[in-house]
Amino acid sequence: MNQTRVFLILAWLMVAVLLWMEWGKEQAAPPASASAPTTAVAEEAVPQPVAAVPADGSVPPATAPAPAVAATPAAASAQRVTVSSDVLRLVLDGGSVVQADLLQFPRSRTGDGTPVRLFDADPTHFYAAQSGWVSASGGAPTHLSGFVPAEAQREYALAEGADTVEVPFLWQGDNGVQIRRTYVLSRGDYAVTVRDEVVNAGSAPWQGQVYRQLVRKPPVIERGYTSPESFSFNGAAWYDGSYDRRKFDEDYLEDGKLNLQASNGWVAMLQHHFFSAWLPAGQQAAGTISLDKVGDRALVREVANPLVVAPGSSATAEARLYVGPKLVSQIRAQGVPGLERAVDYSQFTILALLGEGLFWVLSHLYDLFGNWGWAIIGLVVVVKALMYPLSAAQYKSFAKMRKFQPRIQQLKERYGEDRQKFQMAMMELYKKEKINPMGGCLPILVQMPVFLALYWVLVESVELRHAPWILWIQDLTARDPLFILPVINVAVMWFTQKLQPAAGMDPMQQKMMQFMPLVFGVMMAFFPAGLVLYWVTNGALGLLQQWWMMKRHGEPAPKAAK
Repeated sequence: MNQTRVFLILAWLMVAVLLWMEWGKEQAAPPASASAPTTAVAEEAVPQPVAAVPADGSVPPATAPAPAVAATPAAASAQRVTVSSDVLRLVLDGGSVVQADLLQFPRSRTGDGTPVRLFDADPTHFYAAQSGWVSASGGAPTHLSGFVPAEAQREYALAEGADTVEVPFLWQGDNGVQIRRTYVLSRGDYAVTVRDEVVNAGSAPWQGQVYRQLVRKPPVIERGYTSPESFSFNGAAWYDGSYDRRKFDEDYLEDGKLNLQASNGWVAMLQHHFFSAWLPAGQQAAGTISLDKVGDRALVREVANPLVVAPGSSATAEARLYVGPKLVSQIRAQGVPGLERAVDYSQFTILALLGEGLFWVLSHLYDLFGNWGWAIIGLVVVVKALMYPLSAAQYKSFAKMRKFQPRIQQLKERYGEDRQKFQMAMMELYKKEKINPMGGCLPILVQMPVFLALYWVLVESVELRHAPWILWIQDLTARDPLFILPVINVAVMWFTQKLQPAAGMDPMQQKMMQFMPLVFGVMMAFFPAGLVLYWVTNGALGLLQQWWMMKRHGEPAPKAAK
């Protein structure tokens, strides 16, 4: 296999990947909009109440969901409280987090600094985290109604020098049962603790189940191979001992509504760079995990196992609500199994594992250089060093092929149009002179997974979002605004092509090879600048290494006869 075929295969592989991405993007296109909801809370569903506690003391399993009674938006708005930490600003109504702003992440690099809004009460972008209780042994507060602020204060903020800020809500039942809900925000943390303390001051046992759910109207994603959002996963995810997910596609429930028993599981909704998740606290079991769809809104829910509170006693149910960026350090700090899969480096396990490894190396290089652009260049040097034995063999093979190019041309002239005899004679020459024609294939094919994995790392890693390099490159996850890197890439590929042997190449192949640098340059013109920076650096170091190997082991290519 000569270098021409290697480049052609590489080109077709890249085109195939782009076509596959485009096909997958079309398959995941959102459905036509359904009729808009009349209120912001009318369509949400809650589990049906469980049956009364049996005489034998056993507890029934969670039951299927049923539509809830709508609450008026005015009543909900009257109970809303705003709380801010150094990283989050939330709007709460007791049963729901109806708005969440990520204060350290602006929507755009060049905008007015308006933060990313993850949860939103606007019906056209509706997205909320909700939690409530159901009970058959007495009343219970749902996410729609019941919880009221425990204090007259309507705005809370993290005080200077304090590590946490707490927001209390209260529900008082007619049966003497009281539930005190407290939202706890911590400094620098995107995980919000939601703690429910149930106090039974009545004369009979009280049994209830807490449910926690994420509800969202699937967003409209801009389509196109230059839009990273269209390649990143958008949908629900859950963990019940193994990780699984479901896209916001044309039929969110195509594979069923889902009803899983889970021990210490979690549920989440993922998107590009950010996500939300209900996470277990300690070893409390999630109970049942389910998917549903109400109107034009997708829902993922967990229902805890029943909790029985005897008269005169109390019990606590606690969970964490993660609402924020896909920061690897924050995700690992949660200590929740499977949560690292929220950072979607690819649906292919091999590429996902390779992506995790690349990001690990990148993050350590960033700690060294303090700049993600230089970290990418450092990654090229590391990869080149690891692959030096392969690339050295490749360039030695090129040097020998270049040296024997006149003899190959003589064979071509001798056998004329008889391609079979020409190929046999050329392979005999390779064997005699100990030239490995496959030497040029392996290093390039080995680099393809690295290239694809790095693409997903640059697309998915929020750490690189809006990260600058130098001068005109102020966002490594966006395209080069001046197309300087793609032009340099074309030049590097052109010079590399001039150093490579063209043994046995027919006129058609020569024409195709002449256009290859331009084709690749156009393809990469709209790729993330960080990815093009990797490819340019890799190509430039390869060009330098190839030139040195040609100088040591080869001879100049013969001039064409006039």
